[in-house]
Amino acid sequence: MKTPALVFLLAVGLSLTPKLCGQATPLPAAVTPDAERALNAVAADYVKLVLAVGQHDSDYVDAYYGPPEWKQQAERTKKPLTELTATAQALSKQLQTVEPSRLQGLLRLRHNFLATQLRSVEGRISLLAGRKLPFDEESRLLYDAVLPEVPESHFAAVRAKLNQLLPGEGALADRLEQFEKRFVVPKDKVEAVMRAAIAECRRRTRARIELPEKEDFKLEFVTGKPWNAYNWYKGGAQSVIQVNLDLPFRMTQAIGLAAHEGYPGHHVYNALLEQELVGKRGWTEYQVYPLYSPQSVIAEGSADFGIEVMFPMAERVQFAREVLFPLAGLDPAEAARYFAVLHLAGFELASARGLIQRRYVDGRLGREEALRLLSAEALLPRARAEKRLEFAAKYRAYIVTYGAGYRLVRNYVEARGGAAGNEARRWEVFRDLLSAPMMPADLRP
Repeated sequence: MKTPALVFLLAVGLSLTPKLCGQATPLPAAVTPDAERALNAVAADYVKLVLAVGQHDSDYVDAYYGPPEWKQQAERTKKPLTELTATAQALSKQLQTVEPSRLQGLLRLRHNFLATQLRSVEGRISLLAGRKLPFDEESRLLYDAVLPEVPESHFAAVRAKLNQLLPGEGALADRLEQFEKRFVVPKDKVEAVMRAAIAECRRRTRARIELPEKEDFKLEFVTGKPWNAYNWYKGGAQSVIQVNLDLPFRMTQAIGLAAHEGYPGHHVYNALLEQELVGKRGWTEYQVYPLYSPQSVIAEGSADFGIEVMFPMAERVQFAREVLFPLAGLDPAEAARYFAVLHLAGFELASARGLIQRRYVDGRLGREEALRLLSAEALLPRARAEKRLEFAAKYRAYIVTYGAGYRLVRNYVEARGGAAGNEARRWEVFRDLLSAPMMPADLRP
């Protein structure tokens, strides 16, 4: 995830407006000690509530590095969902006793963070208690976001471009699959390729962001998971990054996963929140991360957009050609064409995959029809399409965090830092965003 704006403001206690992080604005009356104490009390009970919900849902608590006794207490006593609902509602009412208009900058953002997260926690409890909702209603309830609608004409244009790049006989999805197979990283070279990609992403990120001195990660390779990779944040600026090798490892995954899970993605986001908000301000609410919450929209959106801030496509291709392709024993001559094809098939068709998954989760598509559409419209081979449906069945509306999050973060950064070309300013806005208590509503115009 500093002047820049945020580090300086954190140091001297000046204000930021919720909508325009980095621009000071006069606000009424400084926050009173009573108001800050009230926020601290709500924050501590919020953490305990999330831990308690985690006893009903093993995936809910994605990270926790707070007092061990709070976690132990939650594990000793599994509270009924009705009691947890009452607690969430009571905390929301308690938070309402603090008037947001009386709070300055980051404290106002903090108030909104707690209010938004508490609404999501209550919503998650209701789903655990048996409430059923359509995909879009669930995504609004848990994440304060909905999937962006993209016209079919966009996807048709993307497929037309791919058809030109991959001429030949047979279905476009089959031609794409055969093309991708030429750039699969051999299993015995995956670790070297991943470590080289992470090292370069780390180097580029550290050149722009002052990270905690001892930040680090452990890289592991796993199988039998519904996801491609995962970052498990452990606190103390330490992460475990797991890469799933159920399916053949594609060259584009190296930089993509290194950026998304590591630098400047999840590892950096969590490390900066811990450093700036927990370490410097004592805000205990950031010691826990509930997966099914609006915070994930910021986390996934910044992880997806971060690669564009850090690694412009031309430089990505050059690094892959000069470093990653030789490490993998692949011919670097087609690196540029390979990245062009995979950008279209992977990035530009991402929304098509999400919209099909939404219909599958809602029960509007059966499994075989969803698989057919993922092949015909999103150009996924059968094995990867099956993984997509496995992910959708388990995580349901979580899918929204990627597409909606990416657009929110991209639009926010570009509105304040400009489009590609003004790299210093884009990095400044991006790192401030990673270090602040932002929610989806704070990124909207």
